[in-house]
Amino acid sequence: MKRFASLIALSFSVLPSLLAQTNISGIWQGTATVRGTQVPITVSISGSGTDLHAAFLNGPAAHPDAVPASSVTFDGTHLVASFDYFARKLDATLADKTLTGTYGPASATAKAAPTPFTLTRVAKAADPAASPNAPDISGSWEIVTKSAKGESAWEFRVDPPSSKTPVIKTVIQRIDGDTGGLWGTWNGTSYTVGHFNAAGPTLYSVTPQPDGTLLLTSLLGSPHGPPQVGLIARRAAEARKENLPAPTDPTQQTSVKDPNVPFTFSFPDLAGKTVSNTDPALRGKVVIVAIGGSWCPNCHDEAPFLVSLYKKFHSRGLEIVNVDFEQGDPDTDTKRLNAFIAHYGITYPVLVGGTTDQLDDKFPQAVNLNCWPTSFFLGRDGRVKETHAGFAGPGNTAGHEALEKDVTALIEKLLAEPAPSQTAELVR
Repeated sequence: MKRFASLIALSFSVLPSLLAQTNISGIWQGTATVRGTQVPITVSISGSGTDLHAAFLNGPAAHPDAVPASSVTFDGTHLVASFDYFARKLDATLADKTLTGTYGPASATAKAAPTPFTLTRVAKAADPAASPNAPDISGSWEIVTKSAKGESAWEFRVDPPSSKTPVIKTVIQRIDGDTGGLWGTWNGTSYTVGHFNAAGPTLYSVTPQPDGTLLLTSLLGSPHGPPQVGLIARRAAEARKENLPAPTDPTQQTSVKDPNVPFTFSFPDLAGKTVSNTDPALRGKVVIVAIGGSWCPNCHDEAPFLVSLYKKFHSRGLEIVNVDFEQGDPDTDTKRLNAFIAHYGITYPVLVGGTTDQLDDKFPQAVNLNCWPTSFFLGRDGRVKETHAGFAGPGNTAGHEALEKDVTALIEKLLAEPAPSQTAELVR
């Protein structure tokens, strides 16, 4: 009896620590190590048992940008948060109140190495400390560059600071899309801005120069080279004074050989059903042919906007056809694409175009088609009325709002045009 009483007492003494160990919910903060550089990382976990949720958090603690996991499991010590729509997962072990693990490809055959991290639970999310006298660098800047896409300049945009937080939001807008929101604070000599989300980590330093320019340095560099240094950002007015080129207009990056010829396409969906521009369901409709891939972060930014356009204008005659090009990994491509469709609630056709190296062959009418994503806007006569390369996502606040406004106005204009006559349709 005495031994039994001792076991009961022991179990009650151990129970609180077991409960604490199995309660994984809360805000976890720490750092990930990327090529020797420490990148801040914040993960939110909520729920319990089989109803767990997780998300990467970036930005101000009061209103962070949350990127949710597709599913979460936890057995008391082992945590797995899957981000299926990016074919990546967070895999960690809880020990001594610390989560230690990696984030990287979900496929065991993937070549990319996972990123290690260490996290501890905090009482609540808090903004990083900032040094006093932070300079105001808000507004639009231009970065001279020579990219493989043919660009001569990128835009660097900084949102106006808030009086409630020392955290600033920045973004680099390229022709094929933006970096996503990069948040950070002033350390006395420069701003360190970045994020860690489902697409992975990014980290830059932004240093004001005596001549009024900004020096941007990618602190993570690339897997095969040193950090990218020497990115000089100037105000647009100063760039014009120096006769420097402006960023490329995304409606001018890609064109078609003959805009008077209907734009043709014919690809199967995931079930094998072929969808073509000549299908009766598309005849006389305004059609967005959106080219992308589930591997492409900017295509993820674009998807919610396309879904919203489809819901708003489909009943008035808008059709959207997403032509998807993947990377040729049989262990990843189809699973990720299906998860991409499910995650964003896509109900318009998603067609399988091929692999990324086949893009030119599959769209021979296009000229300088080299950005992911790229959209072709077809009028009711089946001809291309406008193209748009890349996408300004929510990370680029002003650019995203302007893009939404411009595209919505374009769709309204195209829908207002009369449908072609039956004779004209037969020409298609």
